[in-house]
Amino acid sequence: METLPFEIGETAHALRKAFDRLAVGLGVTRAQWKVLFKLSRRPGLRQVELADLLELEPITLCRIVDRLEEAKLVERTRDPDDRRAWRLHVTAEAAPLVEKLRAVGAELVSEAFAGIDPKDIEITRKVLAQARENAGRCAATNRASNQ
Repeated sequence: METLPFEIGETAHALRKAFDRLAVGLGVTRAQWKVLFKLSRRPGLRQVELADLLELEPITLCRIVDRLEEAKLVERTRDPDDRRAWRLHVTAEAAPLVEKLRAVGAELVSEAFAGIDPKDIEITRKVLAQARENAGRCAATNRASNQ
C-alpha cells in the first residue's frame, strides 16, 4: 500500500508524456496546453486562481499567459470587482487548437485504457475521488492543528 501514491504519480507522469508525444505538432508547450485546457473548462478565472489550480508561481503563469496572449490564444480582462486582478479567457481564435487538444486527449484515453473494463475504470475513479477528498480533509486538519 505504501507504494500506491508513487504508482499513481508514475501513471500520471506516463499519461502526460504520452499526451506530449501525441500533441507535439500542435505548437504549444505542456504548460500552455494546461492553461488552455483549464481556461476552456473554467473561463474567467483570475490569474491568481489559475496559478493556484496549476500549482504554479504567479510570475511563472504570467509569463505563460503573456506568450498565449501574444499568440492571440488567451485574453486578459480587468476583474470588475478588483482592478488589480485579471480575468482570463480563451479566445475564439484558440477554439480550433483547443478542439485538437481535446481530440488528442480522447485518443490518449482510448489507447491508455484499452482493454480495461469500464466498470473497473468507474470503480477506480470513485476510489481516487475518495482518496482526494480524504487527503484534502487530512491537509485541512493538519493546517488547523499547526496554527
